[in-house]
Amino acid sequence: MFFIYPFMAAIQEISGRLGRITGRGIAGNIHRFYPRWALYSIVSLLLIANIINIGADIGAMGAAVNLLIGGPVLVYCVTFAVISVLLEVFIPYKTYSVVLKWLTLSLFAYVGTVFVTHIPWTEALHGTFLPTLLFDRESMAALIAILGTTISPYLFFWQSGEEVEQMDAILKEKPLREGSHHASEKPMQRIAIDTYLGMAFSNLIAYFIILTVAVTLHAHGKNDIDSAAQAVEALRPIAGPFASLLFSLGIVGTGLLALPVLGGSAAYAVGEAFRWPVGLERKLKEAKAFYGVLAVATLIGLMINFTKLDPIKALV
Repeated sequence: MFFIYPFMAAIQEISGRLGRITGRGIAGNIHRFYPRWALYSIVSLLLIANIINIGADIGAMGAAVNLLIGGPVLVYCVTFAVISVLLEVFIPYKTYSVVLKWLTLSLFAYVGTVFVTHIPWTEALHGTFLPTLLFDRESMAALIAILGTTISPYLFFWQSGEEVEQMDAILKEKPLREGSHHASEKPMQRIAIDTYLGMAFSNLIAYFIILTVAVTLHAHGKNDIDSAAQAVEALRPIAGPFASLLFSLGIVGTGLLALPVLGGSAAYAVGEAFRWPVGLERKLKEAKAFYGVLAVATLIGLMINFTKLDPIKALV
């Protein structure tokens, strides 16, 4: 995760700058400068990846709640999907963005898990900064999966789209390409600070998740975990009920945070590709197609959990 950080930060900053300078998201800029086949291919790949991500998050949240209080997993999955879509459609962006920012605190549940688990810190730090690199099929697949789920396309589209959203809805400013060079300094500094801090926290949380699972499940030979729920269940006898509880809460918080980002980035991409009105600040009647994509992507992701397809394996 430490080696991935510079790549994540750089690409996210580029995406933010792109939106702030041009007044368009990534799909809007591709529409202007590249052939239609390239635009539709990229947006289609983004949609597929986002839908699988949505399915994985919804399934993980449903299973986590089931482990916490019991009850039907699929009912919880439907509930989370419906609530997420309704909040995005009917709550104004300025209000909803504040909720999402506070919701990021739930990610620290993963940090708490580490501190209620026995960690051999000397060995852990050695493995962190001097990792053992294996070039077999399994290790390469894991590395690609980590790169694909951290330096992930939905984040690029979301970052640029949110810059445009904030510029239009909150700051009431014009794109920087229409202003003076002096006026561009402050927004660029904000984008840089926001990106470097955000990606640092993101990687730190991911590191704690990896560390927790490494010193508990992997150390006890449990290497065949297929879902987040299995990870929580396997943690309980090894790390104790409190660690399991924190991990479960982290899964629910992360999922609630991720669903609007995944659905929103898909809607931004498709909407800009077809020149539809886009934006989470718009009312439903002003951007029916935009919100339609958001809802349909979430619905298809939800339906994955009703099939035999394992969304976690599909994600990897």
